[in-house]
Amino acid sequence: MLIGELARASGVTVRALRYYEQEGLLQPERAANGYRRYDGGAVAKVRNIQLLLSNGFTAQDVRGFLPCLDDGEVSLGPACPPSVEAVSRKVEALEERIAELSAVRDRLVEALTGGATPRRPGTVARHPAYTRPA
Repeated sequence: MLIGELARASGVTVRALRYYEQEGLLQPERAANGYRRYDGGAVAKVRNIQLLLSNGFTAQDVRGFLPCLDDGEVSLGPACPPSVEAVSRKVEALEERIAELSAVRDRLVEALTGGATPRRPGTVARHPAYTRPA
């Protein structure tokens, strides 16, 4: 299939497909006229690339997944051995970010409640300075 057909079938732009090629994520064949030609598995591969990018992985991270991107949706199967390092790094970064955000939330709750502990975890006691947007 040609690049426009792949774009329509996978729901991405032609520009995105060219970027994926530039980053080494897609390797189309070239016809005699220079047109890019993709095989039938390219649609699944592009959807998997989109899924990984939308979940915060970089193009460089996605390269670690390349051996696994043609095997159906990457989120449905067990971790692909070449991708384990990238997934582990992402989980570690998320855990650090969650800890940072939790500390910020705790400081804000303490500031709003004057140090009083809210009744339920995850809730904020009513305080005159605290109003929820409508």
